[in-house]
Amino acid sequence: MADRFDRLRRISGRSLVGKSPRSVAGQVFILQVALVVLLVACAVFALLLQSERDTSDEAKRRSIAVAETFAHSPGILGALRTPTPTTVLQPLTEAGRKSAGVDFIVVMDTHGIRYTHPLPDRIGKRFVGTIGPSLAGKVYTESVHGPLGQEVQAVVPVEDSGGHVVALVSAGLKVRNVTSQVDRQIPIILTAGACALGVATAVTALVSRRLRRQTHSLAPDEMTRMYDHHDAVLHSVREGVLIVGGDGRLLLANDEAKRLLDLPADAEGGHVAHLPDLEPEMAALLISGREATDEVHLAGGLLLAVNQRPTDRDGGPEGTVVTLRDSTELQAVSGRAEVARERLKLLYDAGLGIGTTLDVARTADELAQVAVPRFADFVTVDLADGVLHGEEPAGTATGMRRVAVHGIREDHPLYERGRLIDFLPSTPQARGYGSGRLELVSDLSSAPGWQVQDPERSQQIIDYGIHSLISAPIKARGVVLGMANFWRSKEHGPFDEEELSLAEELVARAAVSIDNARRYTREHTLAVTLQRSLLPRALPEQSAIEAGYRYLPAQSGVSGDWFDVIPLPGGRVALVVGDVVGHGLHAAATMGRLRTAVHNFSTLDLPPDELLSHLDDLAGRIDQDEASTEAAAAVVGATCLYAVYDPVTRRCAMARAGHLAPALVAPDGEVTFPDLPFGPPLGLGGMPFRTAEVELPEGTQLVLYTDGLIEDRNRDLDEGMELLRQALAGHPGRPPEQSCQAVLEALLPARPKDDVALLIARTRALPAGRIADWDVSPDPAAVAGTRAAACAKLDEWGLSELAFSIELVLSELVTNAIRYGSEPIHVRLIHDRTLICEVSDGSSTAPHLRYAATTEEGGRGLFLVARMTERWGTRYTPEGKVIWAELALPGTSGAADPVFPGLDALLALDEAMDDGI
Repeated sequence: MADRFDRLRRISGRSLVGKSPRSVAGQVFILQVALVVLLVACAVFALLLQSERDTSDEAKRRSIAVAETFAHSPGILGALRTPTPTTVLQPLTEAGRKSAGVDFIVVMDTHGIRYTHPLPDRIGKRFVGTIGPSLAGKVYTESVHGPLGQEVQAVVPVEDSGGHVVALVSAGLKVRNVTSQVDRQIPIILTAGACALGVATAVTALVSRRLRRQTHSLAPDEMTRMYDHHDAVLHSVREGVLIVGGDGRLLLANDEAKRLLDLPADAEGGHVAHLPDLEPEMAALLISGREATDEVHLAGGLLLAVNQRPTDRDGGPEGTVVTLRDSTELQAVSGRAEVARERLKLLYDAGLGIGTTLDVARTADELAQVAVPRFADFVTVDLADGVLHGEEPAGTATGMRRVAVHGIREDHPLYERGRLIDFLPSTPQARGYGSGRLELVSDLSSAPGWQVQDPERSQQIIDYGIHSLISAPIKARGVVLGMANFWRSKEHGPFDEEELSLAEELVARAAVSIDNARRYTREHTLAVTLQRSLLPRALPEQSAIEAGYRYLPAQSGVSGDWFDVIPLPGGRVALVVGDVVGHGLHAAATMGRLRTAVHNFSTLDLPPDELLSHLDDLAGRIDQDEASTEAAAAVVGATCLYAVYDPVTRRCAMARAGHLAPALVAPDGEVTFPDLPFGPPLGLGGMPFRTAEVELPEGTQLVLYTDGLIEDRNRDLDEGMELLRQALAGHPGRPPEQSCQAVLEALLPARPKDDVALLIARTRALPAGRIADWDVSPDPAAVAGTRAAACAKLDEWGLSELAFSIELVLSELVTNAIRYGSEPIHVRLIHDRTLICEVSDGSSTAPHLRYAATTEEGGRGLFLVARMTERWGTRYTPEGKVIWAELALPGTSGAADPVFPGLDALLALDEAMDDGI
């Protein structure tokens, strides 16, 4: 025995001498290097922070000084009062910017619209920054990411003699342009750190040599103390320790090992195979010498966790070291802990996997998928039918819709998905729905109340092997929305009372998500219904274009996109597309107001630029009226594109307010984007709009769209425009409806983030044979000749039935043009869906319909025109005005001639006056 202990002491001594000093030296070396590196890093970091603060302070001081100097300059108030402040201020700000050493000096109005900027294309756009404090008379500085990059800028108010803020001046510069001292100091710090690191390395090397020299051999008292500690630890630990020699003999066994293996007192020195009461498997493991990690073996009714490692890895003697640990109680506890861990893992997965979308059926299906097979073999979810439509659930378990079915097999006899079920009061589903508590049926074969629902189906379920059920009410905010049913089959034992709490937790996680999805479905349905009611349900009948359209609401809810096709006098048509900034009901309501306004303004037959100006004023008033409400914060403006196409001249006049330019698909399939003058978005005010006219060959497709079609977080605007070009190019003969579908498929994902409005119109041209026009001399005698020419043209068109009406209309309109208008006078007849009569002259005064007194000789002509035609009106042109009237064609609605007493006499009198009788 003494020899064995001496051998152990020699092994321990060699281990300590050979490894410990080097390990201590290495730790000291690593600690010193880490300390030096940390000090160097802290110094560099502190220098960078100090430099950044000094740079920022210097940038703020310089920008404030320049902005205040320019704001208080004597001539700025006079320049602001001029009609074109930009012309005066832009050269001054550029000169001041260069002399002051800043990157920009911007003068803006109190709305943030720039008068000056170093980049001329930014003039007239909104200032990037905060102007609120400066409007209150304060100097405000901030750091923003502006057009020139990361900038520090100051905003200073410009006050008049009365102390009122009339404008703002902002000056700033990019932070990186401020001189810093960091470039000169960092090399010094790094050099000092390198020197310190070298010194630390040298010191560490000396310490390492000294440690190795001092611990090369141990003194006798140290060896004795090491042995005492080793023996005390070996025999006091609660784990058994065995040392088995290479020949299979037991060299060492501590007290715990003897107790666990029931070894005799003289077991040490004997061969392992000859030890009494040692299990054969345990003996075989000890003799084999193989490595083992936490292997569980039976020994005298105990379950022992065995670890075995060889002792000759580091040059030691051949043999193995074995540790034994009693895990009998631990196995029982770990079994229960494993069950609890699995349940917690299931609840954790349920929290992550349930409620990923605001879809009721999808959430119910996620509940079923999470519970199978870890909790149940089959799961069915039944919801009140109204819940699927966002409505409140019924008070009883009738009208339940099965929305989710999931199980370990697909051939189960449970009710299929989509079935409408009326649960009888005796069923656990009905009882749980009414009480709001879970129902446990441990044995379905002995539950008559459940079987009475559908005896034949119930027997099939029992024969299939499904034997146990938990029905859990899906309850949220005190309301039961449906039932979740957990079924177990012969593969697992029945449910017990302890599992009710787990089922309740699972369903509780799904209940809130289902209720949120129900409420979202209700609100989304209401919002979409409102928005669709505000959009055109069908395009009006007209002959100028063949149109197709698409509107897709956003995934997150409704927004303010809209489109319209509005017939105009003279066979023309207006095409409109717009987008209100923001989402939600307020954006949809604002969209409806703007769309109604466009309809109203279009009846005035205004040019596109004038119509957008009126619409801009309306949008500004909407924001002002609602500025104090929270909802107004969601709408800060809108964009719009308004185009008017005339099939007679094939010309299209367009103007836009912050909107994207349309696409034109030529008859040969080439796609272009016309360069329309850009106007500011609606509601900003202060900037004019301009109209551009293009001539469109017949068959050209005019494509109007909102930004949701081409903009996406995964691609830039140019890429979206190119995708639109590719989707449209090469298909000149494709109908607009098919073109709409092709564009959406090419550009949109499955669930678009923003709503999309798309309108594609293929132009038509009115044949020259359906147009007739004459110049009329300013002589009353010319009226009769004009009537005769018009009647002849009607005979040619087969519209002789309208000759009486057209004579009356022409007599009145041409006579008024001769008497009250000015040259040139022109008459045009257009044979379209209606017969359109237009009389133009060079005057801008328009006639007005009035009721003439019985004693008055005139004033009845326009009244007769209004009664004889479907509608009439006036539109203004750059050359004067056009009085137009439309008559229904024979055989169409409204074509019957009205009858008036004395009409023939009035007409004869009118003709006599025209002829000078």
